[in-house]
Amino acid sequence: MNAYDFDNTIYRGESILDLFFFYLKKNPSLVRYLPMMLTGLVKYKLRMISIEQLLEAYSRFAEQFFFGLESFQDDMVEFWDQHMHKIKPFYYAQREDDDLIITASAEIFLRELFTRLDIKNYIGTEIDEQTAKIVFLCFRANKIEAFRKRYPDAVIDNFYTDSLNDKPLMDLATNVFLVKGNRLKQIKPKTKNSKKPGR
Repeated sequence: MNAYDFDNTIYRGESILDLFFFYLKKNPSLVRYLPMMLTGLVKYKLRMISIEQLLEAYSRFAEQFFFGLESFQDDMVEFWDQHMHKIKPFYYAQREDDDLIITASAEIFLRELFTRLDIKNYIGTEIDEQTAKIVFLCFRANKIEAFRKRYPDAVIDNFYTDSLNDKPLMDLATNVFLVKGNRLKQIKPKTKNSKKPGR
């Protein structure tokens, strides 16, 4: 099995920011939240705050925002119509039917895309669609917990990510590739019995 992170790995950019700007066009009043979002993202990328602190800071806003949406599923169709082009060429070139996408992004946000890509195996952050509260945060060691629970007998031959935050999955995988743009750099050596990327 090949496993992939999502944002900045097979998707070019941060999908949550693209989603924010998508809704900003529909509701310009959201611009007042832009400095807060950008500041939080920069602090997280610089490791000044944890993902838990980031989510705590923005969870109330996210819950209120989610409840204000009248046609979320229709919006997701429109969003992915506009953003499908941001899936990176390297992924299309080596896609396999048993690929696993494992990401901190919310599953309810990605389902439309994964249906289009015919990706059947994916694990993301789980959100209660009735309350808009996070039920399970798919991040760092939590990714291992979710992977073991859903795919107890699976082996990750090749893992692709843009971030060392995924070290728990890196340790689990046979081969690890760091993704920068459309370039891949192997950072964990192959073994004699490992599969080639995309095979």
